[in-house]
Amino acid sequence: MCSSAAPCAVIIGMMGAGKTRVGREVAHLMDIPFVDADIAIEHQIGMTIPEFFEQFGEPEFRRIEADVIEHTLATHPGVFSLGGGAPMTERVQQLLETYKAQGGKVLYLMAAPEEAMERARRGGGRPMLNGDADARWMALYEQRDPVFRQVANVLVSTHGLTPTIAAKKVQHMIDQRIVHVSSAGAQPYDVCIGDGVLTSLEHMLGKQPVRVALIHTQPVQRHSDRVRTLLRKAGYQVSDITIPDAEAGKTVQVADGVWRRLGDDGFTRSDAIVGVGGGAATDVAGFIAATWMRGIRYVNCPTSLLAMVDASTGGKTGINTAAGKNLVGSFYMPSGVLADTSTLISLPNDIFIEGLGEVAKSGFIMDAEILHILQNHADQLRQWQPETSLEELQPVVCELIERTVRVKVHHVNADFTEQGLREFLNYGHTLAHAIEALEHFSWRHGNAVAVGMVYAAELAHLLGMIDQDLVDMHRSLLTSLGLPISWKHDNFDDVLALMHKDKKARGNMLRFVLIDGIGSVQHVENPPADAVAEAFKKIQA
Repeated sequence: MCSSAAPCAVIIGMMGAGKTRVGREVAHLMDIPFVDADIAIEHQIGMTIPEFFEQFGEPEFRRIEADVIEHTLATHPGVFSLGGGAPMTERVQQLLETYKAQGGKVLYLMAAPEEAMERARRGGGRPMLNGDADARWMALYEQRDPVFRQVANVLVSTHGLTPTIAAKKVQHMIDQRIVHVSSAGAQPYDVCIGDGVLTSLEHMLGKQPVRVALIHTQPVQRHSDRVRTLLRKAGYQVSDITIPDAEAGKTVQVADGVWRRLGDDGFTRSDAIVGVGGGAATDVAGFIAATWMRGIRYVNCPTSLLAMVDASTGGKTGINTAAGKNLVGSFYMPSGVLADTSTLISLPNDIFIEGLGEVAKSGFIMDAEILHILQNHADQLRQWQPETSLEELQPVVCELIERTVRVKVHHVNADFTEQGLREFLNYGHTLAHAIEALEHFSWRHGNAVAVGMVYAAELAHLLGMIDQDLVDMHRSLLTSLGLPISWKHDNFDDVLALMHKDKKARGNMLRFVLIDGIGSVQHVENPPADAVAEAFKKIQA
């Protein structure tokens, strides 16, 4: 069910693509209203569209059409199909851009040309097809298809499908979630969340790339196989590149090997990268894309919960060095992120659970509803089992991913290069990065963040910023999810030295992200040394 006055989806496509028939079927399946723009226009003008064209001409028709579309986008909580030529006008394009930026879905219904032409001829009453209808249709298709692909944020192929099956496919697409990312000075893109979103890969890559480097790790072979098939079916030349799993893949040596492969395979500035895997794989894919020929197109396809909510989104790319984690990298936006939740069916319990650390972090720094969802479903989430849990938890997991991504996008849009507000996303990370380094990256990131958040809460309590109840809430929630809340290390000086090397540090000044309440975050610079040490004692195992 639509959650606002805006449509659940806007359907565009060529004449004869089946927009009205499929749109009605979708609305029926979802038990929501349907509006066809052409029918609404005829009600307003009191005559048929061919009659209006003949009396007043196309420019006047397009003006009225845009008025009807603007009104419907603001008032119709259902499915809305547009006439074939509507998306070609600048005003309608602007209206649809605004609608998409607010989370709307513009679906390009792509029927086989021969099917659409036959339906368009049979339907009649189409002034744009006067004369040789098939020749006119093909001419319009060549003109409109590139624009439709740019205007839409969801592509739906209906080749050979009955209207009922096509409608079920469209409904499936509508159920997916889209978060629009638009940072100043960076190319906007979408994060698509839901079952089956990998089918939008060709749309995100576009037609320009000839070669695509598929960068992935061995444990996600079943998913990289699926992506490779999609890429080859779309006509791309695929260079399959397997990198070591987890942090072992985030090294200069691995990056150099990938650069060599790109050079050998003739990659140019117009080609592209696709990263498939966990956070480390998407970090490396982004870093390669940012550095090859000073930047080429890339799409992230995260396959772990952690990567979906964190590493794949926001444009931070990087590799590790002996000096620390992610100290070499760049800010470079992807062309899109496809968080296909079907990939989570292969996720082991411990890897799924660690992703909840970053999810909880977003709840503490901004969205309290995330914390409520985690509390209400903690037992189910903690008992996650591959292949079986996703069906039961799909709506919960999708909402958690979407809300967490929206928290990240809020900070990224305001501070792309991490000069201030975006640093709030590092809540718990100052100690977490030290834990990872001292444990030689044997600790998973989300687990380290969980301990880091408890440490940050204890420090905030010692500084008088929060009460004991909020500290206890950190401990109880994270424990209920199966996350660690303590860590043992005998030499605090080693820990302190690494915290001084954290990216938030400024000169010799130690700098923490702390909260003074749920959703209220601030930087704290050079807190008293005794409080820093005392907080560390409180998280010792």
